[in-house]
Amino acid sequence: MNSTSEMTRRNMLAALAAVSGAALVMPQGMAQEKAAVDVGRLKQSVSKWCFDKIPLVEFCQAVKPMGITGIDLLSEGDWETVAGEGLVCAMANGPGNIGKGWNRIEHHEELIANAQRLIPKAGDLGVPNMVVFSGNRRGQDDETGLENCAKGLAKILTLAEKAGVVLCMELLNSKRNHKDYQCDHTAWGARLAKKLDSPNFKLLYDIYHMQIMEGDVIATIEENIKYIGHIHTGGVPGRNEIDDTQELNYPRICSAIADTGFSGFLAHEFVPKAPDPLESLRQAIAICRV
Repeated sequence: MNSTSEMTRRNMLAALAAVSGAALVMPQGMAQEKAAVDVGRLKQSVSKWCFDKIPLVEFCQAVKPMGITGIDLLSEGDWETVAGEGLVCAMANGPGNIGKGWNRIEHHEELIANAQRLIPKAGDLGVPNMVVFSGNRRGQDDETGLENCAKGLAKILTLAEKAGVVLCMELLNSKRNHKDYQCDHTAWGARLAKKLDSPNFKLLYDIYHMQIMEGDVIATIEENIKYIGHIHTGGVPGRNEIDDTQELNYPRICSAIADTGFSGFLAHEFVPKAPDPLESLRQAIAICRV
């Protein structure tokens, strides 16, 4: 093991030891209260689909004492439920889906109609972000796809601004998980953000996906932070735990994100392999608490 890997491993173990140690010397209730307050410099959220066997209300009640303040990728029927548990839907599901996105003119009418219904409802419930997708290329070149996305999204930006909702286009890898997806590089997404030129359009930078597509994670985030509204975690390879079983140095990545002054959510979107999925989440929170 080289010195960098050893330092990374020590950093992760130290973070976990600090959290475990605090729980040992305090009564359980006090330990939970401390964890809920001591969130570090980044707001942390979690994607519910990764923990799909746990009912939503039970999940909210389990993660809130850990320091989690938001739940990601929920459809409209769940937004109010999460709010009732004292959390926020940090990233709402929006109009369209990964394959059927804004890069094709023939989808715009349906997507705009759905957006006109969803965005005001999200604003009324204090939902800060809504995910949107480019869609798949299907033989379409990247320039045409970008122009089409800009034309369609421009028609709902005023509504998003009025509602206080940020539309976040997710960056996904087209190498392994989402073949043919168009918004598969940060540079393409940043060009779209520049073209739309609105504080209510940002990128959802998924660390897992962008490590697969382009690497250079820290420098890319630093160079494009003004276009990034939300961030997802996940271990590479496999999209599992973000501990030292995978290749990314999450303590260093999270420190770099915090150093930019990023005020959005860092949301965990990994699929736990461990027998206790909530313990995996607790460890991920500790790793990212900088």
